[in-house]
Amino acid sequence: MQMQFEDIDRIAEGAAFLGTGGGGDPYMGSLLCKQAFRRYGAPTIVDVQDLDDNANVYVAAMMGAPSVMLEKLMDVRELDDAVSALERYTGKPADVILAAEMGGSNSMLPVALAAERGLPLVDGDGMGRAFPELQMVTYHVMGVNASPMAMANEHGEVVLIDARDSQQTEMKGRQMVMQMGGRAAISLYPMSGADAKRAVIGGTLTLARDIGRALLEGRAEGNAFERLLRFLRGTEYYRHAEVLFEGKITDLQRNVTGGFTQGLCEITGSNDSDTRMSIQFQNENLVAYKNGKLAAVVPDLICILDAETAAPITSESLKFGQRVKVIGASVPPIMRSQAALDVFGPQAFGLKEPFVPLETLISPSGTDIQNVAND
Repeated sequence: MQMQFEDIDRIAEGAAFLGTGGGGDPYMGSLLCKQAFRRYGAPTIVDVQDLDDNANVYVAAMMGAPSVMLEKLMDVRELDDAVSALERYTGKPADVILAAEMGGSNSMLPVALAAERGLPLVDGDGMGRAFPELQMVTYHVMGVNASPMAMANEHGEVVLIDARDSQQTEMKGRQMVMQMGGRAAISLYPMSGADAKRAVIGGTLTLARDIGRALLEGRAEGNAFERLLRFLRGTEYYRHAEVLFEGKITDLQRNVTGGFTQGLCEITGSNDSDTRMSIQFQNENLVAYKNGKLAAVVPDLICILDAETAAPITSESLKFGQRVKVIGASVPPIMRSQAALDVFGPQAFGLKEPFVPLETLISPSGTDIQNVAND
């Protein structure tokens, strides 16, 4: 399948939603994609199951705090430097490019790189959303090591990390990214086509495009939330989807710590000032409480959207006084397996709640959140 120029804005919009607040600003990634498309043409999108078992699959992404990425604009050259360094280290040229996550700019940058290199791009990723740490992907869950990993910054500096496991790659990479200016291009999880077939969540690039189309067309027609929810409920991955809350942001705590944008967003209900929703984020939105009761928790999606336009809002773009709606949605089944929850479930973020599926928390009316003990 040949990607179309008009798909760029659709994927950017859908990736902003799937980013659940993180992954970097997809608008900046979309500009790089448009530039690459005009210069090199559109890349071919391939189904992961159609890959040759011996194909060399290279993951490309940006690492660092989304807040820093707003101040230091990205460049496809940095991604190319990272992939080139990894190619030299492994002695294997890249045959196909793969996204780490289908959220924010990290869903857009591999598109631009694939266009520049003239390589195919896999229709898939490692989570069907965004997560803050390198090991929080199905690649790691399925036994693929994040190392060796190459890192490159805007000064042409390159660092190679070859750690014993993905967790160590994250720890060492997180320390290094701060020394490289707060964000860096990375290439990691080098794998074969056979590995990709068992480790990749397929079809997520196409889904991001179609989510974006639903948002853009619904916005033009004045029914963006209706169109979005109708589309999500028709998918295999995100079929449990509901508006969890509507209100105005009345308190916001946000800071950059350890390479992450972390904080807390408090929302007061539109129709009842006594109702509150509290959302904790670490780049991505991790957990939501309604009046102190669990409303949604990772790995399920917690997305904050503008109440009028349904435009997804990233964690670094949240502002006091914004009127928003919060949408919760389920994730691909593999993301809810015990092996996956051990890697990116609530406890992986230091949360005390067990994972409770969104559909269990929501009553048939779609509005009443069940009480789940927080102690």
